[in-house]
Parts: sequence; C-alpha cells; structure tokens
Amino acid sequence: MAWLYVVFAAIVEIFWVVGLRYSDSLLEWTGTIVAILFSFFFIIKACEKLPSGTVYAVFTGSGAAAIVLIDFILFHADFSFVKVLFIGMILIGVIGIKMTTTDEKPQESEGGVG
Repeated sequence: MAWLYVVFAAIVEIFWVVGLRYSDSLLEWTGTIVAILFSFFFIIKACEKLPSGTVYAVFTGSGAAAIVLIDFILFHADFSFVKVLFIGMILIGVIGIKMTTTDEKPQESEGGVG
C-alpha cells in the first residue's frame, strides 16, 4: 500500500505543477493548493512504511518524468531525443530504487542509547 501512496503523490504532483503554471482564477488556485496538500498527504503516508529518501527520490523522479512527457504531448514543448533519453534514465533509476527497497522500515530499537 505504501508504494500506491507514492504513485498517488506523483500523479497528483502532475496536476499541481500544471496548476502552478496555468492557474488564473481563485478557483484554479484553490484546486492547485488542494492538489499540493493531497500530494504531501500521500508522501507522509508513504514515509510511514518506506524510507523517506526512497519515497522522495521515486516521487520526484517519476513526477518529473511524467511532467516532461505531458509537456511534450499536451503543451507542445520542444521534443528532443536527448530529453527522452534522460527521462528513460530517470525511470530506470526509479525502477531500480523500487526493486531494491523493502516495504517496511527497519524497527528502531527501544530503550534508548547503547
């Protein structure tokens, strides 16, 4: 379930990044702010079960790759095979992190120092 929270956070990130760029009205800005809050909620929930560094790396990497692809497809950004190559490298890194991370954080020892 923790990985689903990371996926949800990355999907919601797409909406708030587009919202930051294109919001013009109070309603659009409100939607953007709500999307940011949901994104952070999903990140926090994922960090309860997964290491924070892993969550952040997968969240930012997958979100950035998705946003660049959406820029190509929907907003007609300049297409470059070099950009696609680097997006592929990000996705390989995200998959590698996912494959090498356990779903549970190691239990912290109780009782203090030593």
